[in-house]
Amino acid sequence: MPLDAICLRGVVHELQEAVGTRIEKIQQPARELVILTLRGGRKLLLNAGANQARIHFTALSRENPAAPPMFCMLLRKHLSGGRILSLSQEGLDRVVRIEIQVMDELGVTGTRQLILECMGRRSNLILLDADGRIIDCLRRVDMEMNQKRQVLPGLFYRLPPATEKMDPLTTSPEEFLSLLQEAPPDAALSEWLLGRFFALSPLICREIVFRGCGRTDADPSVLSAGGEAAIVQAFSGWQDIVKENRFTPFLLLRDGKAADFSYLPIRQYGGETGGSAMETFSELLDRFFEERERQERLRQKGQDLLKTAANARDRIARRVAAQEQELAETKNREQLRLQGELITANLYRMEKGASLLQAENYYEPDASLISIPLDPLLTPQQNAAKYFKQYSKARTAERYLTEQLSIGRRELEYLGSILDELSRAELEQDFNDIRAELRLSGYLKGQKSEGKAPRRAPSKPREFRSSAGLRILVGRNNTQNDALTKSAAKGDIWFHTQKIHGSHVILCTNGETPDERSMEEAAVLAAYFSQGRDSRQVAVDYTPVRYVKKPAGARPGMVVYDPYQTAYVHPDEDLVKALSVK
Repeated sequence: MPLDAICLRGVVHELQEAVGTRIEKIQQPARELVILTLRGGRKLLLNAGANQARIHFTALSRENPAAPPMFCMLLRKHLSGGRILSLSQEGLDRVVRIEIQVMDELGVTGTRQLILECMGRRSNLILLDADGRIIDCLRRVDMEMNQKRQVLPGLFYRLPPATEKMDPLTTSPEEFLSLLQEAPPDAALSEWLLGRFFALSPLICREIVFRGCGRTDADPSVLSAGGEAAIVQAFSGWQDIVKENRFTPFLLLRDGKAADFSYLPIRQYGGETGGSAMETFSELLDRFFEERERQERLRQKGQDLLKTAANARDRIARRVAAQEQELAETKNREQLRLQGELITANLYRMEKGASLLQAENYYEPDASLISIPLDPLLTPQQNAAKYFKQYSKARTAERYLTEQLSIGRRELEYLGSILDELSRAELEQDFNDIRAELRLSGYLKGQKSEGKAPRRAPSKPREFRSSAGLRILVGRNNTQNDALTKSAAKGDIWFHTQKIHGSHVILCTNGETPDERSMEEAAVLAAYFSQGRDSRQVAVDYTPVRYVKKPAGARPGMVVYDPYQTAYVHPDEDLVKALSVK
């Protein structure tokens, strides 16, 4: 769900800890994401993305671009070293105003305001001067985009237009009951609540109805059964929670994944959806948006790579399917040879211009008759030569197609590993490495550039420590997988998921026999960093590095290994986070 106004109220109440602190660093890891690092090390996240608009403290690390964007430079110019004077929400709007005391180049003290509008696709981050004029913003809105409200440098800032719906916090129980009795008889109560009051999300509307009626699809017919008191009580109870700031950051889980969040426990789903109360809204929002943010980063940074790899995979898959069909057709080539031989054996009884030969098949015990189509424009000898030629062509095609199918299937396997890498890429350097790999593999053309390209430090594998303190390394891409396995000691243990794409994992043994717990944890890491991440049980092969070989001419990341053993483990995200080396 998007961050609704009431949930934002709880977040802003929590963020009052930031008031009075100074801004030491300003970063913009993504186009719509700004991080303010405050004195003491806390990081205040402001996101103006259409599907991820929010504000909270964050504990997640994010990679910053090599060159800061222009908006980031502007914020640094105006806000670096500033002290947060206040952080407030505009009524029950999804608008947060941060007032900051700053000092200009001449040492004159003044103020600036940073406005975050969490308005879905109209979300924005706006910097104002002391007079309330817009210095600049993430999204400029001109007259063509919105005739009622422009957001442009030099204009005075105006709040978004007010809604005509009613304020749910100022509605008395008596007034609510009166409105309820006028509700359309054919409308669900949750839809009526959503249409009558602002600041209520669909989830909360259904929850209020559920707490009052025991189900989410109740309609006004409950009023005639004396159900109005229960609805009024549920609504009043919700009002008390909000007015008293008695919020409970609540994460909804479905199949172990974050599915939704709220500011109070959600009961309407029963046992279908689990729930977990969190300590803070910041922890809740970090947990909920972590995967979505990673997917958005993938979409932005790896979109061209994803398209290139997917198109190449689909093209090769079509070619392989066609070759498999052609290969199946060559299996009938012995019939062609037989027909050629029978024509040759019956030349004495054939006449030129015949379109069919019926001859005894002397290869069968009963010498049954067989009908052989002929080309009437050819002589009997030419018809026989035609069948022998088709037989020879089919035999050659079988050998060629078998070789090409083997190559095509290996390419499909390789491109599948590239797509898997892209789905797990986290850092900008991950995408750079994959881009370089695709270029070396011939799937991307080299790009000419003016001047010398900037040198980038090679990426490092993910590093973990087992419970026993053993080092565990996990490759980020095919090229790194090769390097990791090549540089490992012969006695280290190599892990990889069985028959599905995944990272190479090395358990560093330091020349000793590793404990069973460390072996299990390394297997869990191999399962987690693979296509089987969302499975309940994943087969992971493991063997000493000395038995892992790379075939000559094989694509990056492709190896063979024997002997090996197999472990069956459950990918555990919490364990992965606990073992991670920060």
